Amino acid sequence: MRKITTTLIALLLTLCANAQKLKNVSPSKIGIDSTQLHKKIDSIALAGISAKAFPGCRVFAAKDGKIFFNKSYGTHTYDSITPVKNSDLYDLASVTKIIGPLPALMKLHGEGKIKLDTKFSHYWWRFRCSDKRHFTMREALAHQARLQPWIPYWKMLKNKDGTFKKKYVRTKPSKRFPYKLSDTLYISRKFRRKIYRAIRQSALRKEKKYKYSGLVFYIFPQLIENLSGESYIDYLNTNFYQPLGAKTLCYKPKEKFPLSRIVPTENDKLFRKKLLHGYVHDEGAATMGGISGNAGLFSTADDLAKVMQMYLQGGVYDGKIYIPKATLNEFTKVQYPKYGNRRGLGFDKPLLKNRENGSCAISASSASFGHGGYTGTFVWADPENGLLFVFLSNRVNPTRENSLIYKLNIRPSIHQVFYDLLQNK
Repeated sequence: MRKITTTLIALLLTLCANAQKLKNVSPSKIGIDSTQLHKKIDSIALAGISAKAFPGCRVFAAKDGKIFFNKSYGTHTYDSITPVKNSDLYDLASVTKIIGPLPALMKLHGEGKIKLDTKFSHYWWRFRCSDKRHFTMREALAHQARLQPWIPYWKMLKNKDGTFKKKYVRTKPSKRFPYKLSDTLYISRKFRRKIYRAIRQSALRKEKKYKYSGLVFYIFPQLIENLSGESYIDYLNTNFYQPLGAKTLCYKPKEKFPLSRIVPTENDKLFRKKLLHGYVHDEGAATMGGISGNAGLFSTADDLAKVMQMYLQGGVYDGKIYIPKATLNEFTKVQYPKYGNRRGLGFDKPLLKNRENGSCAISASSASFGHGGYTGTFVWADPENGLLFVFLSNRVNPTRENSLIYKLNIRPSIHQVFYDLLQNK
């Protein structure tokens, strides 16, 4: 009886400590000089725009649940006069991995429906008679399963002359072709099976060492549906996005929001032959009908931050438990350091060595975690000092060939400013 009472008290204390919602405060409330803060962040963000690393961006930071910096810069595109607003949605790209399938997988793990050291093929029957029958769920989530980094599924949709195969793509919707690739292209509902087959038949890498791979993330939405008995989208909305108040977090945003609120990405000259506006940039996610665990989510910084703040608070937000703390602790810790693998389960982590070459601030603690996205997005949470950082941009506009955001070290530099000012307060 005493043990049960002690456990309940500990749980109540945790809930009380993490009951808060994100709220706005002035930088001075956390001991930071507002003028100095804005001067430093403005300088880096505007230099990035001037150098054409991206046409616009959004910078968000919170300390212990207190939002002390939340600002937009630039325009939607280089040839646009539409300014970026805090209410605008960005294509999250691979940040989808930790905001879409990962919270669902953590919840299922907490309920005992997923065990990390059980073979992945136990949950995905298509692998049971393949060379992929042996790796575990833990290895898959930590990018330690010898899987190929990616497969260009979109090439399977095209003929040798570059035209689309009528077997898979049509210009009008129907029961057989319900999913949009663009305003004028629709993909077969059966193509998803071809993706699953391509993943099953892909060659395993010879060496058992870390290699980032998105392949299992294409599988996770269906796997989550199989285990939960609910549709993937309904499961996320019911268990996470709606109760968190994350109203803009969604797939296929064009169906829910005006284009004026959605920031365009690339002028796709390779696959869909048009400016991507309201459609997912990632080709693989596009071939999944826009809904994938690999990419596809869109959001504002504020709503993205609600999920990250819930993680930062040990799985609790506004007094509600979303994910068991023990599960979250396991998923956010480094899994295979002896292989030189810095990754958690789904989450990215700071580099094990040579921190100056990493994607996050040099001062980010080893307990910190997050993820970056190909479109120029980035989220990072640090439990050691309560710092949450969100950066959204469309660096792929008008082309993905633009890598200045990396060469100029923009995201880590902005991230480091927050650490410097907090340490010097």
